[in-house]
Amino acid sequence: MIRITLAQLNPTLGDMSGNVARMVQAAQQARQDDADVIVFPELSLCGYSPGDWLEDPAFLARIDSGLEALRQASRQMRDLVWVIGLPLPRTGPGKPLHNGLVVLKAGEELLRYAKQLLPTYNIFDERRHFEPGPDVAPVLKVGDTRIGLLICEDGWNDDGEDYELNPFERLQAAAPDLLVSLNASPSDVGKRALRHQVFTQASRRHGLPLLYVNQVGGQDQLVFDGASFAVEPQAGVVYEAQRFTEHVQTLAFADGRFSLLDGQRPAAIDPVGLSTQAFYRAQIVLGLRDYARRCGFSRALVGCSGGIDSAVTLALAAETLGAEQVVAITLPSRYSSTGSVTDSVALCRNLGVKLIELPIAPMVSSAETAYREATGLALQGVAAENLQARIRGLMLMAYSNQEGHLLLTTGNKSEIAVGYCTLYGDTNGGLGLIGDLYKTEVFALARHLNDSAGYPLIPEAILDKPPSADRR
Repeated sequence: MIRITLAQLNPTLGDMSGNVARMVQAAQQARQDDADVIVFPELSLCGYSPGDWLEDPAFLARIDSGLEALRQASRQMRDLVWVIGLPLPRTGPGKPLHNGLVVLKAGEELLRYAKQLLPTYNIFDERRHFEPGPDVAPVLKVGDTRIGLLICEDGWNDDGEDYELNPFERLQAAAPDLLVSLNASPSDVGKRALRHQVFTQASRRHGLPLLYVNQVGGQDQLVFDGASFAVEPQAGVVYEAQRFTEHVQTLAFADGRFSLLDGQRPAAIDPVGLSTQAFYRAQIVLGLRDYARRCGFSRALVGCSGGIDSAVTLALAAETLGAEQVVAITLPSRYSSTGSVTDSVALCRNLGVKLIELPIAPMVSSAETAYREATGLALQGVAAENLQARIRGLMLMAYSNQEGHLLLTTGNKSEIAVGYCTLYGDTNGGLGLIGDLYKTEVFALARHLNDSAGYPLIPEAILDKPPSADRR
């Protein structure tokens, strides 16, 4: 029997000392569980995806220092094997780095492996910085157990459609007892089910159990959901870690089967998982929480129009940071309806959020007069309408700068896709919570928030009103 700890951690990009501290803490928990091996996610030492930081010698030097700190920590836990994801230096033609892993025990390096399949699609551009690893089958022997190692994309080509190499086949030929995959797989609707499908099929095809260890947390525009899991060829997915939170779990492995430390089989896996709206909610909350924390913000600001987009954004901000840490500002103009203000008041009362009313009509009038006196021309049409949006953006950014609040933009994907927004106006802000949601999805998420609350947290008047920019 062997005991393996899955360390589903939330690394901070570039914070090597902080990431090392998290890894050591997880290793201490593994040691308490009498684990033989602890496995960390892909590039867990520096965080994924480091991008052009990999061009910075100081960044790479901090990675080296972090690895040395982990080497020293492993000397204090002599019986524990550490499997660590990190960039590895290389020489020769091509890129100077591999996306790789190092295996440590008692301060000694047992094995190095470089990821063979490098994705260059969607949000991935690994060939920009990394060279593919050689065609090898890395197998780590721990006691009597042979563990084959993969890094993320290595495990996604078992059908052979995307790359010539199939690391699964190479590893099967090396006769391991199980496979372990280190991952930094961003979340998306349906991604959990797709992972289960791909790796269950591969496990069955090759007759090999598999552990899938994933990163969790928000890294700027990316969110990683964790959801690490264990697969058996016959039973399929038999264990899954929590989603959208750090989770350190030790599993026992013997005779091709996984169990908990008390000998019991893990609880049955929910094949459906979260609803789409619950998934969006969890992903946005985690993404905002990590973005704010890592950028040094504890408070947020939302321009509240009385419409659905700002209402959903405000509700999610209050849930994430706490209502007392969020401020809403309503900025009515001479074209604003009474409902723009009254609905904002009702929403903020429900959420417990402070609301500031800042009328912009005097500022718009002054700007129009100044423009006319300087040019002899009157602002008309779209230019006059956009002036209002830009003054709103100006006031929101002024409050953000003065009070140290993170301004959240409120545009949805439908509006962004067709350019229905005002540059330097409602596009102002540091983060857009609903920028990946179509307008229909924003409405569905609002209904979900109300259903979860058990009452109209977002007033029905907001849900029922037609969209309006309040500019004419």
